[in-house]
Amino acid sequence: MELVIQNLSKTYPNGTKALKNINLTIPKGMFGLLGPNGAGKSSLMRTIATLQEADTGSIMLGDLDVLRQKEEMRKVLGYLPQEFGVYPKVSAEEMLDHFAVLKGISNPKERKEVVAALLQQTNLYDVRKKNLGGYSGGMKQRFGIAQALLGNPQLIIVDEPTAGLDPAERNRFHNLLSEIGENVIVILSTHIVEDVTDLCRNFAIINKGEVLLTGDPLEVINNLNGRIWRKFIHKSELAAHQAQYDVISSRLFAGKTIIHVLSDVQPGVEFEPVNADLEDVYFSRIFEATKGERHEPAEVIMN
Repeated sequence: MELVIQNLSKTYPNGTKALKNINLTIPKGMFGLLGPNGAGKSSLMRTIATLQEADTGSIMLGDLDVLRQKEEMRKVLGYLPQEFGVYPKVSAEEMLDHFAVLKGISNPKERKEVVAALLQQTNLYDVRKKNLGGYSGGMKQRFGIAQALLGNPQLIIVDEPTAGLDPAERNRFHNLLSEIGENVIVILSTHIVEDVTDLCRNFAIINKGEVLLTGDPLEVINNLNGRIWRKFIHKSELAAHQAQYDVISSRLFAGKTIIHVLSDVQPGVEFEPVNADLEDVYFSRIFEATKGERHEPAEVIMN
């Protein structure tokens, strides 16, 4: 089964063009949707999840017309939005049981078994009696995945799930998503490049409502090798280098600024070649899409 999105567009009443003729084919497995804040990722996720209407275009999940068969779509969808609220004085077990009722699991014995199995899968069974208000950020995200898995969905959407998690919780969440992605379509919407590198066999870069690139992360990285050059500079030199070179990103290291420059040939003797990674792919595509606009090079923040 595939999720096929064709010619999808959305303009909000204030004139913001959130989605511009989006075309994507998303197969079973983990699919990364990568882009900066405000790129249109959440707008696309909400449209797929039937939470907002599209102006034009179509979305098909196998034979299911997502935009026309909303109720049928919701039966096979698991969704963890970016802002996921919980009732702080209710236990995880009670809350998940309530969600199971809403999902149509009416038999009490079946519901108890489903709830227990999902709490085990998300490593929350030992704290199932604890109120959700006492959960850490990572535990709440894992609970969010547990509720998204109710009803054996064919498509799961997770929107910015690892933002704010500490490294240990992030690793636990990655392992859980990787396990889930073996059997269903999982769309991971994020601005954290490492999440896509670690988890996804296919991905797309979206910016300003447009798809800039799709493909296999390893393949697109290989295509960029030989075009990324590095130089250590003083921060005061950044503006001059930006004016002279295609500086796609910068980061601080040991009191110095490291810049990455996109070039088919060595920009100068003081530049050294570096092996490209998905971060370079991401920043180079954003840079090329906005070339000619006045902007600062991306400052890398390691997550």
